[in-house]
Amino acid sequence: MIKNTIRAIHEKFIDYYGFILFFAVWQAGPSLGWIDPQFIPPPSDILVEAYKISITGDLFIHTTTSLFRVLVGLLMAIGVAVPLGFILGGWFPKVTVFLHPLLNIFGQINAFSLFPIFILAFGIGETAKLAIIFWSAIWPVFFNTISGVKNVDPLLIKSIRSMGAGKLIIFAKVILPGAARSIFTGLQMGARTSFLMIIAAEMLGSSAGLGWLIYNSSNNNVIPRLFVGVLVIALLGYAINYLIALIESSVITWKEDVDI
Repeated sequence: MIKNTIRAIHEKFIDYYGFILFFAVWQAGPSLGWIDPQFIPPPSDILVEAYKISITGDLFIHTTTSLFRVLVGLLMAIGVAVPLGFILGGWFPKVTVFLHPLLNIFGQINAFSLFPIFILAFGIGETAKLAIIFWSAIWPVFFNTISGVKNVDPLLIKSIRSMGAGKLIIFAKVILPGAARSIFTGLQMGARTSFLMIIAAEMLGSSAGLGWLIYNSSNNNVIPRLFVGVLVIALLGYAINYLIALIESSVITWKEDVDI
């Protein structure tokens, strides 16, 4: 009985052993002289700093500000990329082939290199920050939507069309379900990219946000606070991707993963 309980606990937490070992070494490293605490403080110092800025409400303000910017930029990207991907991938495949080289070039342009253009076009206010997130997130969602539409089995479309189904029915019953998994993959990629870019975006004329917190802490040499910002962004990114995966598993009930 005890062995079964221990085995059950072991199987439940086996995925977290790496995290536990990593943080244990991190905590012990500065004390043992393996790590310079001036540049990499132990997790205990980071938690203390997180507590300090939490009780003042600053951490909540920075977190919600960054989360709002990421979600708005990501939703804008989804609102443009998904319909456009369905249109080009499903109804105008020849146009997609024609535009593919140009779209690929656009997709390879990092938002970092477009900072001067965004500043000239939108200033250093909220619009520029949202534009950076939008540009970073739109391409993975767009390309994965097109890929998902193109990979729908043509035999399924022909079969349902032979039964008299119209375009709307074909879209709702075949194309959308067939492309859904690829779209969700694009959403996860877009969310990851958005949380990476928010750090840089909030260095432009911000007074709040996790990116600003990291930038300000770096300038003032408050390294534990810098790590607080980095870890919170990492946790938010993980949480958003987990939420997307959860939605995907609840929406896509007709297709199961196969364990090998």
